[in-house]
This record gives sequence, C-alpha cells and structure tokens, in this order.
Amino acid sequence: MPREQGRKVVASNRKAYHDYAISDTYEAGMALTGTEVKSLRAGRASLTDAFAEETNGEIFLRGMHIPEYTQGTWTNHEPRRVRKLLLNREEIRKMQGKLRDDGVTLIPLSVYFNNGYAKVELGLAKGKKSYDKRQDLAARDAQKEINRSMGRRIKGMP
Repeated sequence: MPREQGRKVVASNRKAYHDYAISDTYEAGMALTGTEVKSLRAGRASLTDAFAEETNGEIFLRGMHIPEYTQGTWTNHEPRRVRKLLLNREEIRKMQGKLRDDGVTLIPLSVYFNNGYAKVELGLAKGKKSYDKRQDLAARDAQKEINRSMGRRIKGMP
C-alpha cells in the first residue's frame, strides 16, 4: 500500500496560543504502539493538559490522551501513557538551555501525520498574564476594524 503524502492534522491545541506566548517551535516524531497509530489515524486525540519535559537527556510527552483503539484486543495501549519524543541531540540541547529559563515550558501545539509518520509540533511557551491576553484581544479587534474600513474604502462606501 502506498504511503500517505502531505500533512494531515489529527489534533491541535488552539488554546495554547491564547494562554501562552510561543517563542520557538520544533517538530518531533513520537514512539507509538500499533493501536495508538490506528487510533490517531481515526482522528482521535486530545492535547488538553499535555506538556513535554526533559528527563535524563530525553524529551517525553505527558498527559496527551489517545483513546483506546475500538477494534483492539488485550494488546491495547494506556490512553495517557508517557510517550518518548524523537529529536536530534542538538535540538534537545537547545531546548534544555531554553527550558532552564524561569517560566518556560514545552507544550504540544498539534499532532499530525507528515508523509505517513506521526509527528508532534512542540512550542517553547511562556505563560501570559491576563492583561497580556486583553491586549492581544484589543489588538485583534483593532486590526479587524482597520480591515473593515479599508474594505469599505476600496468599495467606495463611506
């Protein structure tokens, strides 16, 4: 059977951009079992409360929920098990240096299939304060109003 081409998003963490300021993003492979891959291909995964952490020079994804495969037997997986992420040693070293900063964490932004391989996009994130969130909303609303008035001007409306 030919391998899938392109990128197919399984789950995304849209709330992450609201709650955190994302500075860098990384793409990592995941060490998964067979039933986890089948469940992901069915489009079932949740990234709420998921985070990544460094342990003994390796990066692990914790809290990600992949439901059990419905046609699975006794070989089914644990839904919230700890999953190892596959990264280059240099990428891990860079992350370790940045994670030493206060308040910086690694969070998964999306899970997807890239040319048939399950990948996770990680973001180096720093938590936003409530006033930062309000400023972002105000800037977004102002930009919408600017775009709306520019559209009217182009159309010749007042």
